[in-house]
Amino acid sequence: MKVSVFRKAHFNAAHRLHQPTWSDEQNLSVFGLCNNPNFHGHNYEIELKVSGEVDPITGFVIDTKLLKDILKEEIENRFDHRNLNLDCPEFKDLNPTAENIVIVIYNLVKNRLPDHLEIGVRLYETERNYVEFNGK
Repeated sequence: MKVSVFRKAHFNAAHRLHQPTWSDEQNLSVFGLCNNPNFHGHNYEIELKVSGEVDPITGFVIDTKLLKDILKEEIENRFDHRNLNLDCPEFKDLNPTAENIVIVIYNLVKNRLPDHLEIGVRLYETERNYVEFNGK
């Protein structure tokens, strides 16, 4: 039987959605206000889901303190109060859309967890817009 454990975190960051091979007109047409040359920001919310078998000794799928530490070290310390386009090497050549950000977060967290655990990440860019990625 698998059980899922959830942990929430957040970070505030600025970004600009922009495809450098396109004209200014095409960028504006596709990305609208999100293409502002002076950037714009979001208060991102993360929901991390970790699923696996319950350890018969500890009673845990995973210690939530470990999840808290991983999210702090890998996500909050890396992205909070940053300009994703300018300050974060992960987005040097990757447009920081919500879809790309959630994949980056998934990979950073997955690399810190044992292979037998399954994870999913839900990233809220706004209260009404969110994306999910589970590695598939």
